[in-house]
Amino acid sequence: MSGLKSFGRMAAIFGSMILLIFSVPRNSQAQDKDDLTVTTSPSDKAAASQVKNLFRNATPAHTPSAKAARAEGLLTLHASSPKAASANSFGQDDVRFPGDLTYLGGAVVDSAQSHNIYLLPNGKCPISKCWGDPAGFLKSLANSDFIHLVDQYVGLGASDRYTLGFSATVTYTPPATPLTDNDMLAVVHAVASLTGDSGYGHIFHIFLPPGQDECFDSTFTVCYSPEISSSFRFCAYHSSVDFTDSVGHALYSVEPYQNVPLCQVRSGTPNGQLVDSTNNVLSHELIETITDPDGTAWFNFTNNSLIGEEIGDECIFLVFAPNNAVFSDPFIYRIGDKLYATQPEYSNALHGCAVH
Repeated sequence: MSGLKSFGRMAAIFGSMILLIFSVPRNSQAQDKDDLTVTTSPSDKAAASQVKNLFRNATPAHTPSAKAARAEGLLTLHASSPKAASANSFGQDDVRFPGDLTYLGGAVVDSAQSHNIYLLPNGKCPISKCWGDPAGFLKSLANSDFIHLVDQYVGLGASDRYTLGFSATVTYTPPATPLTDNDMLAVVHAVASLTGDSGYGHIFHIFLPPGQDECFDSTFTVCYSPEISSSFRFCAYHSSVDFTDSVGHALYSVEPYQNVPLCQVRSGTPNGQLVDSTNNVLSHELIETITDPDGTAWFNFTNNSLIGEEIGDECIFLVFAPNNAVFSDPFIYRIGDKLYATQPEYSNALHGCAVH
């Protein structure tokens, strides 16, 4: 496919394609939650089309079109107007720091389980080869000093608050056009309906396989589309939404394949570019979901170039290769006996970017 016109023509042909293939009866409530196989149904698609209060914030790709999209406000969708800053948003110091985040009064996630959902094209995509080991990373992160960086924003300090939940796989037939956020909403609805898990205590991470593009909507203008630079605007995003049925409020992130130019980390990281690129963006979206799940909690509220940026947005460091390629430049740190490489997150306590 050579461009957006091709996307539009093919959308007209394939727009009604059923993407996700039935695998398990939807009443399989007794199924082991550690290893779910999930399907979507027409009711999931209907639920996705009727949601309310959709919030979305995307991690930009390192492209000129992404920079323009951010300037135009296309990478963030607010469900409602930001709340007024709380009385204790600012410290009592005589100095204010332009990078510090402000609390706008909304909900934060004080504890949650992360549930990984892997989309498998035609049932095939070994997790280790397609994404690395995101579950292993989340387990390590749950027991790290790094995750306690969020304590200052949620007001708690206990351990084991952000743990790994179940995983799920979804078999689908890749369509001729990119998937859209409505497809992601249908997946979230299917999983949450099957398990009964939703609300602020559960975060769904949807991992897309190599080669699978995904866009905010069927205009295909704001997308993860590495082969089409004009629409390649983001690497990943986190969202919240209210379904109008019993599922209710749901938190989710969309994690496209990160080991591509303009999303991947530099070479030479401890676990290789595939693993560390996946973990780099996963940690970004998870920690932003914790500190600003609905776009009404913690983000930069100063009148400078950082306004509107969340805890992870402020701390994306880049490095240029000799051929002018651009890579994320992560921090390398240890959790237990293993080294990891991810971007840092902003700490109001340190007035800078940190991993602990």
